[in-house]
Amino acid sequence: MSTSVEIGLNAAIVSVTGGNPRILVVDDPASRMDGLPFGPFDPVRHRTMEMSLRTTVTARTALHMGYIEQLYTFGDRGRYKMAGDVGPHVVSVGYLALTRMDAAGEASLDAAGVHWRDWYSYLPWEDWRHGRPPVIDQVILPALAEWAEENPAEDKAEMRPSRRSRLKLAFGLDDFPFDEERVLERYELLYEAGLVEEAVIDGRAARRRVSVPLGIAMRFDHRRIAATALARLRGKIKYRPVVFELMAEEFTLTELQTTVEAISGRHLHKQNFRRLVEGAELVEPTGGTLATGGRPAALFHFRRQILEERPAPGLKVGGR
Repeated sequence: MSTSVEIGLNAAIVSVTGGNPRILVVDDPASRMDGLPFGPFDPVRHRTMEMSLRTTVTARTALHMGYIEQLYTFGDRGRYKMAGDVGPHVVSVGYLALTRMDAAGEASLDAAGVHWRDWYSYLPWEDWRHGRPPVIDQVILPALAEWAEENPAEDKAEMRPSRRSRLKLAFGLDDFPFDEERVLERYELLYEAGLVEEAVIDGRAARRRVSVPLGIAMRFDHRRIAATALARLRGKIKYRPVVFELMAEEFTLTELQTTVEAISGRHLHKQNFRRLVEGAELVEPTGGTLATGGRPAALFHFRRQILEERPAPGLKVGGR
């Protein structure tokens, strides 16, 4: 088997349209599974990995990425598993990127075999905007409770917290609050328990019988990268004004609230949110209004001076 290593670049590219968080995925006819935009890093052509990633994404999608940051390096053996594969081991550097998308741009992407899909179609247990997702209590927790009781010897040998402790922390059971930023921990529990398709494909776990599929599977470990990106973004909006990378230049406070809710996966009280925005001094009125069918809504834009006034300007939405 080859021991050579290749460096690839994966991008979890996020937009919010129609009040829903979208992630950009690429069709793969061979596996019939969605994947994140991916390209090799060529240090001869590009001075930095970020430059290489931007070039790859633009060439494939003609999409302009605004904010971008490195997430994590995914290099586990078997993460890029294919039957009979004897090629180089692929180490992927994951990125989170934010962009704005309109209907015309979305249509042109679909024609190129690249399209936007609702982020929560991959991670449905993370969407609490309409209350606690029924799939958690009806499917996930019973299956994970059964898995937790198995208590394998390898967990003790590796000195890890017990499965039951990890379950309580990840899903907010007993006296633990539900933490919306623990997206990756929740996905990894489902993976280890064999409750997501990727674990079975990878040969890491036996399939466990569940009544409904737990989200749409992705190629290789791309759903893990997507979970990592969502966790990072949920944390980031609390102390950096990155949410405005997803907004139009002018917007209403309702549109801003809808976007924050889409990312955080939770419903926010309207008046409390507006007091939070006003207290953070992140926006200022433009003087314009937007017709809504009723009372016109005031338009705002991001107040960029805040970046010079405060070290950590963000929307510190509270926990559940």
